[in-house]
Amino acid sequence: MEGIYQKLRNLDAYPKINEDFYSRTLSGGLITLISSIIMLFLFFSEFSLYLHAVTETKLLVDTTRGQTLRINFDITFPAIRCSLLSVDAIDISGEQHHDIRHDITKKRINAHGDVIEVRQDGIGAPKIDKPLQKHGGRLEHNEEYCGSCFGAEMSDDHCCNSCDEVREAYRKKGWALTNMDLIDQCIREGFVQMIKDEEGEGCNINGSLEVNRVAGNFHFVPGKSFHQSNFQLLDLLDMQKESYNISHRINRLAFGDYFPGVVNPLDGIQLMHETQNGVQQFFIKVVPTIYTDIRGRTVHSNQYSVTEHFTKSELMRLDSLPGVYFIYDFSPIKVTFKEEHTSFLHFMTSICAIIGGIFTIAGIVDSFIYHGRRAIKKKMEIGKFS
Repeated sequence: MEGIYQKLRNLDAYPKINEDFYSRTLSGGLITLISSIIMLFLFFSEFSLYLHAVTETKLLVDTTRGQTLRINFDITFPAIRCSLLSVDAIDISGEQHHDIRHDITKKRINAHGDVIEVRQDGIGAPKIDKPLQKHGGRLEHNEEYCGSCFGAEMSDDHCCNSCDEVREAYRKKGWALTNMDLIDQCIREGFVQMIKDEEGEGCNINGSLEVNRVAGNFHFVPGKSFHQSNFQLLDLLDMQKESYNISHRINRLAFGDYFPGVVNPLDGIQLMHETQNGVQQFFIKVVPTIYTDIRGRTVHSNQYSVTEHFTKSELMRLDSLPGVYFIYDFSPIKVTFKEEHTSFLHFMTSICAIIGGIFTIAGIVDSFIYHGRRAIKKKMEIGKFS
């Protein structure tokens, strides 16, 4: 056994030195103190990084399909009244939604930006259930009311019981409804008076759209738009010749849910146009994004980049409508963010590297200073140092 112990002693890479042979110096003490402080600083820095999550980013080809996209928006138009502001959405698959109202809130604002009224259901007044006439005649006993569409009926039993239904019937026919004062339903609902009361007001519109996950556009235009013969037209009541100031402020525009670190480049921008009529276009490239936090919760969302273009009224095409258009397309590349902690083995490796590296460098510096001082002192003793 003694022979085995001796062989193990011969493998000792850390031979011990008798304390009688130690020589402690002031410079060695200062170097030890400084190196210890550096070690502690780097240790706590590495430890704080170990406690905090790091985000790993990857780029992948997007292979998802058949999903929908939620667009969240909050936009203020200081010079367009709420009664004339409508939202449309169109995509390349052919699906079209005009004058969208669900999940949208409109706020009437005055010239100072103060909120006058909040409308949850968008444009229009409450529906009148029981006016006085049926297609110009009197109601018979126990007969349900059926309002006239004023010549725009699609069939004999087609009823228009509200001002909006009359306007919708005219739109489907492709007719212009130019005199609202002759429509009984609009008179009863006070629709014309409501528009006159909003003279000089602006509108804040906010909400969300659920669209197909294909290229398309959504836009905000003054007036109720509708579709006929592949061209969009506007029902602008008696105001067809009025020009519209499409100045606006985008308070928020996001494609999908929020996740930490997301940046929406259009948030907070304000575009004021001296030209009344015009088309403001935003060309948006949507980048699908998946964010996974440290707890494993995953958020499927999107980032986007954008460029913009404004066309003045005199340069507009005949089929272009004044308004703000957001034309979006999807990137084929998907970005994934994943939060994770640094592994414990990596943390221990870094600590060992810090301690060993600083200890070694401090030893080299101390040895250089010690032997340098000894060489200088020896030369001074023999008179060769000058």
